[in-house]
Amino acid sequence: MNKILCLGAGLVARPYVQYLCNHGFQLIVASRTQEKAERMVEGCRNASAIKFDIAKDDELLNQLTASVDLVCSLLPYTYHVKAAKIAIRHKKHFCTTSYISPEMQSLDESAKKAGILLLNECGVDPGIDHMSAMRIIDHIHNAGGEVHSFTSFTGGLPAPESNNNPFGYKLSWSPRGVLLAGRNDASFLRDGETVTIPGSVLFDNYEIMEVPGMGKFEGYPNRDSLSYIDIYNIKETKTMLRGTFRNIGWCPTMKKIADLGLLDLEDRDLSGTTFAQMILNLTSSDGDPFTSTATYLNLPPNDPILKRMEWLGLFEDRPIPEGTRTYLDTLCHLFEEKLQYESGERDMIIMHHDFIAKYPDRLERITSTLVDYGIPNGDSSMSRTVALPVAIASRMILEGRIDLTGVHRPILPEIYNPILDELVKLGISLDEHTTKITE
Repeated sequence: MNKILCLGAGLVARPYVQYLCNHGFQLIVASRTQEKAERMVEGCRNASAIKFDIAKDDELLNQLTASVDLVCSLLPYTYHVKAAKIAIRHKKHFCTTSYISPEMQSLDESAKKAGILLLNECGVDPGIDHMSAMRIIDHIHNAGGEVHSFTSFTGGLPAPESNNNPFGYKLSWSPRGVLLAGRNDASFLRDGETVTIPGSVLFDNYEIMEVPGMGKFEGYPNRDSLSYIDIYNIKETKTMLRGTFRNIGWCPTMKKIADLGLLDLEDRDLSGTTFAQMILNLTSSDGDPFTSTATYLNLPPNDPILKRMEWLGLFEDRPIPEGTRTYLDTLCHLFEEKLQYESGERDMIIMHHDFIAKYPDRLERITSTLVDYGIPNGDSSMSRTVALPVAIASRMILEGRIDLTGVHRPILPEIYNPILDELVKLGISLDEHTTKITE
């Protein structure tokens, strides 16, 4: 029986563990919190839990890696390279759902020499977005066409009936990750022109976008879209834009939150400070925090952005939790407190690709849309769409159905076709439509 080491027992781990246990694999779930790992393996005959801290337990990581056939890291991305290096040392295959960092890419030659695969970006975004896009891109190229334009937006959001707070958002992954993403610069290609958006004005650069059957959302650019021109082999394209969906109101609110300085990561002593005092410090005022914020941000008192900030608790005269060292982490605390899913509520994943394909005799628009919902009182859509692709990939690797070595993402037909086909069986599929464009 093949054995797998799953590093991490966080929000997305359970579908990974369940899928592989159900297919006869043996798993070790290693987590800094023993109780979390034990919860992950409940009801799984072939799984065991172990207490493990990757920051400290180097010898244990060596022992665990040596004892298995494949390692999957569902830890924060900063630990992937450490785990991958140990996998290379012991010649064990390795998977993650995170972006390939330069440090991970630098392991390509070592992984090839060891005869192992380091498969990254095999979640939802990145992951399903790559696979579903590449299936269409390869189809266009194989039919003698060119990709003239490609845009792709994804969002993890509350299902419509669970969208019941002023932010239009709830947490299905780390709040720190959500907030840090709002600091990133973005670059993309539009109509042949390269566009670069500094992180400081990212939330000023959104557009209202309609998803068929789902209504309107704010879409804003996500990191570096330009690199995907080469990754997807669409050097001919005039537009290449990857972005994020949020509900209406998110972007202007987050822009004002950023303008206040609340996305700042500078280490500072906040002990004994209340949220209201922090706001007064940021606005250089000694008055009422609500009024001071309105004046500082040049907003009328009845602006919904101020109402959202008030609802979140930014103006409350209560202490910031002990040990909080940055403004961004004070915001994380409030997000964790206020933006949680209640029992029985569902999240959803929306992904929408829009291609314009140019053939010698015609132009076509191809759209591909994923709308997936979480299971009430069960697995979230975020956990399923992140964990199941990498679980399927882990199974394929151990069954000998992926014969690759080195550092890869799932953009090759031998990876994306079987994973997408298996996801359909699990109820996760994209709806494609092709229409002719009259010039």
